[in-house]
Amino acid sequence: MTTAKSRRAGGDSTQPRQRVAQVAGQRPVHEAFAWFRAHENTLSDWQMEITRIPAPPFGEAAHGQWLKSRFEELGLQKVEIDQAGNVTGIRGGSGEQSSYLALSAHMDTVFPAGTAIEIRREAGKLLGPGISDNGSGLTALLATAAAMQACRLTHSLPIVFVANVGEEGEGDLRGMRHIFSNPQWKDSIAYTLIVDGAGTDTLVNRALGSRRFEVTIRGKGGHSWSDFGEPNPIAILSRAIADFYNIEIPARFKKRSAYNVGVIEGGTSVNSIPESASMRVDLRSESGEEIGGLETALRRCLADAMAGGAMNDLANNSAAGEKQAEKKSGESAGAAGVQCAIRRIGDRPSAELAEDARILQVMKAVDQHLGIHSRPHCASTDANIPLSLGREAITIGAGGSGGGAHTLNEWFDPLGRDLGLKRILLALLTLAE
Repeated sequence: MTTAKSRRAGGDSTQPRQRVAQVAGQRPVHEAFAWFRAHENTLSDWQMEITRIPAPPFGEAAHGQWLKSRFEELGLQKVEIDQAGNVTGIRGGSGEQSSYLALSAHMDTVFPAGTAIEIRREAGKLLGPGISDNGSGLTALLATAAAMQACRLTHSLPIVFVANVGEEGEGDLRGMRHIFSNPQWKDSIAYTLIVDGAGTDTLVNRALGSRRFEVTIRGKGGHSWSDFGEPNPIAILSRAIADFYNIEIPARFKKRSAYNVGVIEGGTSVNSIPESASMRVDLRSESGEEIGGLETALRRCLADAMAGGAMNDLANNSAAGEKQAEKKSGESAGAAGVQCAIRRIGDRPSAELAEDARILQVMKAVDQHLGIHSRPHCASTDANIPLSLGREAITIGAGGSGGGAHTLNEWFDPLGRDLGLKRILLALLTLAE
């Protein structure tokens, strides 16, 4: 697992707490806190408006144009939409530093193009697909920029506001990958604060890695009666899945790991031997090495299913075994012309923020000041990319509360949103000193 490099906060834990208290005591900051409370109706209206604009995977362009206009209205400078579709805008700092602080939220949702997006308000809650994940995060970006403009807040480091594409599903963090491969940003962003979903106690400092595959078995196909006995891709795939699900995660795996077959497709009719069958597999672990072990096991199960053999034990996996499994089932042909193709459709790196990283110490100090009981944990977010590159990054919530994420019944309750926004603002101003 990669450990992110950090600008050390030092051994004295009182320093971040003292600085947060100093920032929180400034009159313009108190005015910004009051602005959050006074403009909740505006924030809810923004959240509903942005969420009504569809943002399916690889289809965030309309979202981006709307946010570009809002960024410009809120006084951000050099507002641009890059080649990937990310929207960036800069709030200048008072110092001469060449480094930036990034505040980011993803635009995309999990809902495919054509999904009916009905956004409404009932009993104080906002309802509809994408309203919390990540309508709340995008609203937090706008609220922060608006309060900083209205209350004329100053800071030394410039802040780049980022509404990025491609966080969900097969987007594979493409927006954040583009940001951190862009010469303009990759060496200049010192800290990345990511806002994803609702909540005030979210604190993600460890990046959960994942590796995703689409596996396709192809054969001759035929009629269920006259061609009986021809290899059936669905049966072969089913055998591989059953074997894979018999695997137990070995005790030698020191980090939590998991696997899932989430999609299965194939066949045309009940009386046809299918020509193909496919599945999509998600492998996850806090350790990149252990994801490799799961991949090896998956490939072995597929090779065995193609050959009609028994599964191999995950505990016996090795680098040599992985190479052998790839050779057997990467793009292989089995008996009677049956073929197996394995295509990688996602690869999110795992990483961990150093315990004494400044951004983590500042967030802990902010939470202590606000009376928030947060607990650092592991998840897959846009922070995976900067963390895997050795940069300081952390993911937090936008305030309020939410539920039903990734469903048509998603909801967001703005009650308490201002606490989450205070948390974001205090962290930004402390980091940007």
